[in-house]
Order: sequence, then structure tokens, then C-alpha cells
Amino acid sequence: MTKTERIRELNDRLRRTGLGGQIMTTPGVRALDEEARASLIHQVRTFSEFSADNDPYGEHDFGAVAVAGERFFWKIDYYDPSLTHGSDDPAEPEKTARVLTIMRADEY
Repeated sequence: MTKTERIRELNDRLRRTGLGGQIMTTPGVRALDEEARASLIHQVRTFSEFSADNDPYGEHDFGAVAVAGERFFWKIDYYDPSLTHGSDDPAEPEKTARVLTIMRADEY
């Protein structure tokens, strides 16, 4: 497995299951009603529309979806385990704290 394939696998695991990192939401997401929030989470978990435009490195670390007429982004960032610096090697889970952030597009 290549480094990119490993990063993609770890990112997909976090996005689909919530395992292997932290999931953060912005105030705009938290302000949604329960039904819209559930729909947004479902769309992030099942997102599969990766392309060269939104996934140029093949890591499955970004996507955009629409819920209730609003556009939302999700993004996975890689930090060191203390969350103070970028990860030295995002393909190594013991060296990386993954953070998936879900936000309204205007909060980006």
C-alpha cells in the first residue's frame, strides 16, 4: 500500500465511522435543526464524489455537500499527537491526530 493509499484509508475511516480522530463542527453546523444536522452528517459519511478538482492528492480529505439549500464543506487536517503542529507523517496513525471539521461554506 502506498503512503497516499494509507492516508486515504485512514481519512475514509474517520469520515465514515468517526474512528481514528476527532470530529469538530462549527457554530453554523451546530445551529442547524436536528434533522438537517443528521442529513449533513450522513452526506459527509457517504460522500464519494472525489475528483481531481476536490481531491488533487487522492487523500479524500475534503468535500462539499448541500443541505437545506446551504453549501457545507468538510475537511480533514493532520496534526501531531499534541495538536500543536502539523503531522510529520499522516500515513502513520501513532504520529497523527486527524481532525475532521464540518462547516458552512461561508465559515471557511
